[in-house]
Amino acid sequence: MKLLNRSALSVRPTQDFVDWINALEPTMGDDDLTLDDVERESTIYLIPEMDTPEALATFVRERYPKILENELRAWEEDEEQWPDSLDWSLFERFLQVEHSYLAIDLDDETALEISEVDDALLLDNE
Repeated sequence: MKLLNRSALSVRPTQDFVDWINALEPTMGDDDLTLDDVERESTIYLIPEMDTPEALATFVRERYPKILENELRAWEEDEEQWPDSLDWSLFERFLQVEHSYLAIDLDDETALEISEVDDALLLDNE
């Protein structure tokens, strides 16, 4: 095990986010995604170690547009289909954020690799 010099944010969807996804391509009831379906696609963001709740709140508040855009793009590439206002209120309505102080790598065999996020890679999972 390796202790990483990072904390982590778990970003999970809310029912409002799922409702938005389902409205993108209206279906007939049984084909709609559920909150459980979408939560399986939740994202973990590694962040600098945060010492206080205030530091974490400031960090998230400064970076929420990038997080929100990333989460929307994972479900819909066409920004014209996104909600009109990508503000803090929408972030709070669409996403739940949970903080973990420690990030531990349990893989003792594979070295960590760093690569830039490519939107095409995020969309390949569809």
